[in-house]
Amino acid sequence: MANVFLKRKRKKRLELGHPWVFQSEVDYIEGDFEPGDFVNVYNHQRHFLAKGYINPKSQMIVRVLTQNPNDELNAQFFMNRIRQAWAYRERMIPGVRSCRAVYGEADFLPGLIVDKYEDILVVQILSLGMEKRKEWILQALLDVFQPKAIYLRNDVHVRELEGLKQEKGFWYGTCDTNVQIEENGVKYIVDIENGQKTGFFFDQRQNRAAIKPLITSESTVLDCFTHTGSFMLNACLYGAKHVTAVDISEHAIETAKRNAELNGFTNVDFVVANAFDYLRECVQEGKKWDVVIIDPPAFAKSAHAVPKALAGYKDINLNGLKLVKDGGFFVTASCSYHVHPDMFQAMVAEAAFDAKKILRQIHWSGAGYDHPKLLAADEGDYLKFAIYEVHSRK
Repeated sequence: MANVFLKRKRKKRLELGHPWVFQSEVDYIEGDFEPGDFVNVYNHQRHFLAKGYINPKSQMIVRVLTQNPNDELNAQFFMNRIRQAWAYRERMIPGVRSCRAVYGEADFLPGLIVDKYEDILVVQILSLGMEKRKEWILQALLDVFQPKAIYLRNDVHVRELEGLKQEKGFWYGTCDTNVQIEENGVKYIVDIENGQKTGFFFDQRQNRAAIKPLITSESTVLDCFTHTGSFMLNACLYGAKHVTAVDISEHAIETAKRNAELNGFTNVDFVVANAFDYLRECVQEGKKWDVVIIDPPAFAKSAHAVPKALAGYKDINLNGLKLVKDGGFFVTASCSYHVHPDMFQAMVAEAAFDAKKILRQIHWSGAGYDHPKLLAADEGDYLKFAIYEVHSRK
């Protein structure tokens, strides 16, 4: 194994548990290596820090697999890591059958994502180091999960940054690519072939359950950016009188309709519309709901996009707040990592001021148990989710 030595003047992120070594932190490398090979990492005094895999084509030149010098990086190591990841989910979500089973860096397997949909696995391999260990990973997944099929969703741009091609298709076995799962007592049809990311957003599992106390048999609910209907379906499950579900995508709305039918929910109006325009029009028409839910996609893909993203978030939050009945509830979220929690809360406060509303925060959270976060890696702190009680300011 080649040895990577870091500069003396650098932030001690690796020692704090961060899983990446950046190109700018490397002083020199001793020994020969091929991209994707395992390497040792040392500080400038030649003290061991970590083992990982190297890719000079990536800004993250080394991704860390372990900080234990005694760990042997072999097939058994990967088997143990995947087994530990699944044991954690089984402990934190008793009886779980569908969830994010492996979450990359947070499960000490950087560049590997595994989502479990009943007995089907959907896998993303996002780095060269993981690509070179595909056979080890496949064998570990088969041993730990005994899946009926494994589907690769490697159709993501980040692979190209690692010098890898985009691809998707079955890796093991075959199955219908529309898979039925259940979460929080709600049934879903998940499109593992063409759905966003791997087909479903598991990170909001606990947040979807968190709306239960807001819903009564008299509640009317507006769910904007409904996607495949997850918050809408949970509102129906918890007894809402009526739900309006809005999304700009006809495909998403068709999927949401199918999910509502699957669960026997008939108290839903589905609207194909731009949520920005729809919210604005509803304000002009004087409409009101007991609960308004705003769960948009990421608006900021980079730090440069943050000002524009915050303007967009404020627009939908401002109009969303205006649509909540006095004493009702406003549910809002952002999955843009670059919009940090303090920025998001400041944006909500500005929207509330402009809407002449007083907000009482009753819930704040991030991603669920199957999306743990390394304390040293701010990059994992992407999801903001809040519930506010809304009162009018005279």
